[in-house]
Amino acid sequence: MYKLSIYKYIGLFGISMAVASCKVPALPQLTEKKSVPITYNNNSDTTNTGNLQWRSFFNDPNLVNLIDTALKNNQELMITLQEIEIAKNDIRIRQGKLLPTVGAKVGLGVEKVGRYTSQGAGDAATEIAPGKEVPDPLMDYTLTAYANWEVDIWKKLHNAKKAAVTRYLSSIEGRNFVLTNLIAEVANSYYELLALDNQLETVKQNIELQRKALEVIKVQKEATRVTELAVQKFRAEVLNSQSLEFEIIQNIKETENKINLLLGRYPQEIPRDKNNFLGLTPMAVHSGIPSQLLGNRPDIKKAELELAAAKLDVKVARAEFYPSLDISAAVGLQAFKPSYIIKFPESILYSLAGDLAGPLINRNGIKAEFNTANSHQLQAMYNYERTILNAYLEVSNQLSSIDNLDKSYNTKSEEVTALTRSIDISNDLFRSARADYLEVLMTQRDALAAKLELIETKKKQFNAITNVYRDLGGGWK
Repeated sequence: MYKLSIYKYIGLFGISMAVASCKVPALPQLTEKKSVPITYNNNSDTTNTGNLQWRSFFNDPNLVNLIDTALKNNQELMITLQEIEIAKNDIRIRQGKLLPTVGAKVGLGVEKVGRYTSQGAGDAATEIAPGKEVPDPLMDYTLTAYANWEVDIWKKLHNAKKAAVTRYLSSIEGRNFVLTNLIAEVANSYYELLALDNQLETVKQNIELQRKALEVIKVQKEATRVTELAVQKFRAEVLNSQSLEFEIIQNIKETENKINLLLGRYPQEIPRDKNNFLGLTPMAVHSGIPSQLLGNRPDIKKAELELAAAKLDVKVARAEFYPSLDISAAVGLQAFKPSYIIKFPESILYSLAGDLAGPLINRNGIKAEFNTANSHQLQAMYNYERTILNAYLEVSNQLSSIDNLDKSYNTKSEEVTALTRSIDISNDLFRSARADYLEVLMTQRDALAAKLELIETKKKQFNAITNVYRDLGGGWK
């Protein structure tokens, strides 16, 4: 009869576990879209500039030294490196949960129970030796080693560890993405600084030209060929150019400080060659084929790894629906008197237990966790697809920009040449009274604006080259 009761309870427990394990949601089957067009603008060249190391791509020694310093001192990069360490430690945490937890315990306790209780009456009637009753109060000395282990039946802990490893690899790709952006940002700021230097020099030259023109106008006024209005107009033009000069000087200061921030240091002058910026030739780039982006771009690989980790999270959340098996064991020594601890086998204690536990009541909470993990998985998939699309569009935009900026620079160069010649022509016509002073002023103003725009276009050319190198995945290797 007793055995039948045991079997009945075991049967009820098995039924409970079966109920707890039924209606487990199926794993969602997701297929992310990773296809890209075959070429960029029908260009089938497989050579990819993104495979070049940044030291081979940038040939300005001053810029190379700045990038070197940034890679050593940049705070954002240092923060990213700590994220890698955090992800690495998470792997160790997940690995630890796969192994049994083993510990040791030393205990000391005292117990006093009422004499007129079942335990007190039993102790009073018991003799541990002839003529020796059980001590009252009763001390308890324990020296125990114990272990607890969750048996990973459903691969929940293994999948959690795999997810941690995947996120660690994702953090490395995140570091690589920060590297590519940092190198590009330093280079773009450096070219901006060179452009500002040349714009400042152009404005200074224009101020000298305007001052000479102002002196001519003053002479013309004394000869009653022009009025005081012309003198004031030329003086105002000189003052306007001087104001522009101060504005450029401030922009230079701010750009230098921007570079110093990227380099992780306090303000100091940025070493550079300020001469012949317009004579510099932008580096040649080869875009390769779009499918190479999947292997070159750190942000794409990071998004792919985050998607893989999210898929593993769904498996971990699904495993929560199943029963878990926990095994615990302990062995040690216990007695109510220290001298009795070394008496064997009377002082020996041991235990071994296995628990099979499954959710019965809180299934809605577990289902909510599973649905949340699945939503994160969908987010990661859409982010992965968007990252691929964005990468292709970025490269396509920069390639188009390089082509159009090259055409714009050639056109702007011809405009500057024509306006520079027109300055001399307008001055000659003014001296011979065949042009008024307003035509001279407008010619000088147009020439200055064209020269500044030419320098700006040259800067944009270098920025586009740098950006396409970054967008192709260059810089982190």
